[in-house]
Amino acid sequence: MAIVEVVKYNGKPNTMAWKYPSEELGTWTQVIVNETQEVVFVKEGKVLDVLGAGRHTLSTDNIPLLSKLINLPFGGKSPFTAEIWYINKIVTLDVKWGTAPAIQLQDPKYHVFVPVTAFGQFGIQVSDSKKFLTKLVGTLPSFDHDVLVKYFRGLLVSNAKNVISGYLVKKDISILEINAYISEISEELEKKLRPEIEKFGIDLVNFYVTSIESPEDDSAVIKLKEALARRAEMDIVGYDYGTARSFDTLETAAKNEGTGANLMNAGIGLGMGFGIGGQFGNQMGNVASKMNTNTGTKAKEMIKCQKCGADVEENQKFCSACGAKIGNFCKACGTRLNKKQKYCPECGALQILVCPNCKKEIDENAKFCPECGEKLGGKNEQE
Repeated sequence: MAIVEVVKYNGKPNTMAWKYPSEELGTWTQVIVNETQEVVFVKEGKVLDVLGAGRHTLSTDNIPLLSKLINLPFGGKSPFTAEIWYINKIVTLDVKWGTAPAIQLQDPKYHVFVPVTAFGQFGIQVSDSKKFLTKLVGTLPSFDHDVLVKYFRGLLVSNAKNVISGYLVKKDISILEINAYISEISEELEKKLRPEIEKFGIDLVNFYVTSIESPEDDSAVIKLKEALARRAEMDIVGYDYGTARSFDTLETAAKNEGTGANLMNAGIGLGMGFGIGGQFGNQMGNVASKMNTNTGTKAKEMIKCQKCGADVEENQKFCSACGAKIGNFCKACGTRLNKKQKYCPECGALQILVCPNCKKEIDENAKFCPECGEKLGGKNEQE
């Protein structure tokens, strides 16, 4: 193979390390290095020298260690074999990274496991060509950004998982709220990654997290967002989950007229007390009363015992609580009446007199009850 006279870079723009394809060199070979590059000269696996920008002749004057590895017959000129590596030292700011597949994390606020993906980009610059070549590139023919991200993916994912989960716990926030802290997370990740990457002769420049999100089609994410939307709706209208469930139950019961009253009587009212309160319970009682009316069951009318104040049915003769005799009451305002009172002394409503024995209607001038024969005493005087 012919000895190469001139060596120059012929790699791709995003290549970080590129090996010149031929190793057939001579002490008269010239190497051209651009301003943004360095050349690492390798012979028999050993780095002999690092060449900066300019035109270099591979001689023992430029590379003193070369004389120890090759003989110099032919008037100080000699062919030899060696590797020439071009290292790109330009700052690159568009290196993309991501945590696909998603990381499974538990939401500390709602205690559900959801998948989380993080994406971003960072900048890099080779700071030590020799260290970069010997510790990272190795025997690869070239080394670009994609290979770099592949090598450091485990480091990126593990640190991203630790930092993101740490922020969730420390701030006690939901995964759906994590993007509010994306700048702080970017800074924290950069602090953790920088010393690890510097071990390989690379400086980390402007590390960014551009987004932290959960897949929209994940079932856990869908349920969580639906629950949050439901809660926001309840906050707007001003009631809680227990109240909402009670409304749903009553709505279902109202649609089934044959079972609505039974559901209310079977104990729904007991559940009301845990989440709704007395006022709402009273409203439920009114609804139950209407439901009883709809099903054909007439609610019994109640009156107060004049002596003890207990609730008794209007057709009871004696109070079930104290045994007192239940008298006549005004049909309009409920005031207790004597038999001789034709008009209510409270509201003036016309009253209908009844027999004290059988409670049948009687005329005010009757001396005996026409139904049971009870003696009424002339003008129906009542004790």
